[in-house]
Amino acid sequence: MNDPDDFAGKVALVTGGSTGIGRAVVERLEAGGASVVFCGAEPGAASERERVTGVVADVRSAADMRALADLAVSRYGGLDAVVTCAGVQRYGTVEDTTEELWDEVLDINLKGVYLTCQAAVPRLRERGGGSIVVVSSVQAFASQTRVAAYATSKAALNGLVRSMALDHAADGIRVNAVCPGSVDTPMLRWAADLWKGDRTQEELLAEWGRSHPLGRVARPAEVAEMVAFLAGERSSFITGAEHRVDGGLLAQVPVVLPE
Repeated sequence: MNDPDDFAGKVALVTGGSTGIGRAVVERLEAGGASVVFCGAEPGAASERERVTGVVADVRSAADMRALADLAVSRYGGLDAVVTCAGVQRYGTVEDTTEELWDEVLDINLKGVYLTCQAAVPRLRERGGGSIVVVSSVQAFASQTRVAAYATSKAALNGLVRSMALDHAADGIRVNAVCPGSVDTPMLRWAADLWKGDRTQEELLAEWGRSHPLGRVARPAEVAEMVAFLAGERSSFITGAEHRVDGGLLAQVPVVLPE
């Protein structure tokens, strides 16, 4: 059972916190007692409630990310944990992916994490250290077809995580990656609508779920639990690591023995 106060007195920053995995992370950290500043790209991201402040911000903007980190410090007194959840999925091979699409995916998924951490690391250092958790993907390890830009961005994120973990270990800052399989988020449902053909969205989601040995897609809250573990003090000797939350997806090879 989770400690209901495992983040009491802590301050967290979450990008992409208005939807999907990011929203579940905000809710989990808030439930654990943290004060949270999060951002989202859509106008509805702006919100405020006790111990949680949401703002509209662009992770591709260095100024926006500095303002977000500064907001966490000015409003709640410091910064202890950073979780980068902002990301987009786009489809295409290297042949048919336009330069504009490539730049969009790499700018949001990869550059956005770099800019967030660039703004946040000095603030974490001021508190004597902390934790950075980067939401990556199983596609950092194994790719499906037609995701050249997306898979590249996620593989690069895992390299960035290792680099930051080494560079900032002496500052007491731990850096880890969480690599989910398919998760029932608006982004996955957008993809299901794109590829469902004559099927319903639910039918295609169920089919994708069956590709995971556990037989279903994940719930965002299940990924948020791994994020919370890595963001908090229970993982105090873990850094530079990649943690799969994939229902066994990467444990298998696509060879089925005959009955």
